[in-house]
Amino acid sequence: MNGRARVAWHLRRLRVERGLSQESLAVDASVDRGYVSGIERQTFNPTIEILDRLAKAMAVDIADFFAPPAAHEIEPLPLKSGRKRR
Repeated sequence: MNGRARVAWHLRRLRVERGLSQESLAVDASVDRGYVSGIERQTFNPTIEILDRLAKAMAVDIADFFAPPAAHEIEPLPLKSGRKRR
């Protein structure tokens, strides 16, 4: 797994674990929602500054984006789409 794939994997995993939509993460990190999507789809190559902002918004260390996934980990699933009921 290359670096871009690792970042995409962990970004989605961490975001979904926290129950954050791409939109809410983007707002918290002051980046465009489409950019978050592009990172997760591996079409954008984020800078260290962007990764640092995303990590801070999710209260994780930037190094968490680069760790190899555990052998037993499955690919993180996206959150359910649509509005959340209150």
